[in-house]
Amino acid sequence: MFMNSPDPNRSAAPLPAVSATQAAYESIRQMIITGELAPGEKLKIEHLKDRMETGSSPVREALTLLVSDQLVERLDQRGFRAAPVSQENFNEIFRLRCTLEELALRESIANATEQWEESLVLSHHHMARADSQDFAAFELRHKTFHMTLLACSASPILLRYCSQLYDLNVRYRYLAGRSKKYTRRDVASEHEGILNAAVARDADLTAARLMEHYQKTGTFLAEIPDKSDG
Repeated sequence: MFMNSPDPNRSAAPLPAVSATQAAYESIRQMIITGELAPGEKLKIEHLKDRMETGSSPVREALTLLVSDQLVERLDQRGFRAAPVSQENFNEIFRLRCTLEELALRESIANATEQWEESLVLSHHHMARADSQDFAAFELRHKTFHMTLLACSASPILLRYCSQLYDLNVRYRYLAGRSKKYTRRDVASEHEGILNAAVARDADLTAARLMEHYQKTGTFLAEIPDKSDG
């Protein structure tokens, strides 16, 4: 909806509470995923509200939403903390993601259309051009590419699970990204190989390349200290 230009003589109205909550949610989520808020770190509402220059209520509501996302844990009578990480937790996410995404991918390729192919090529183009140092821009385009691969699946519930597992995995990918060995990966080439196999409608090859793409991230996680105790 388009709005009239603001009156310079009139003070701006405060943002609606839902907007403040969404802004706090996105900010805290990004800090957890990128490791700015460390696994197991206590999340004090007073500290976070000052840091983000917002109110206590939006921060508390955002933390509650992030509990549902499994990125934050609620501590009995002691507030919140960033969810711990562990090899076991990653292994569970990895197994589920590989199983469900392969199922969705094969359905998607079986139902592939020219419009899907055009969307997939375009999403890859946008991802390839994105600045990987700009978290918000790159992550949006990266997830769009991966979810577009699955988009022709006829199972909306399956796609929702795949989307949630993607979000849980992102955090581990950033942790793995701290490894010097990880930086030597040619991730762009991996994505291009997945794209080419998908455009060729080769479900077996696309699935194999996608699973290898995920496996390469997992191999670096052995270098990450276990944070299961917070």
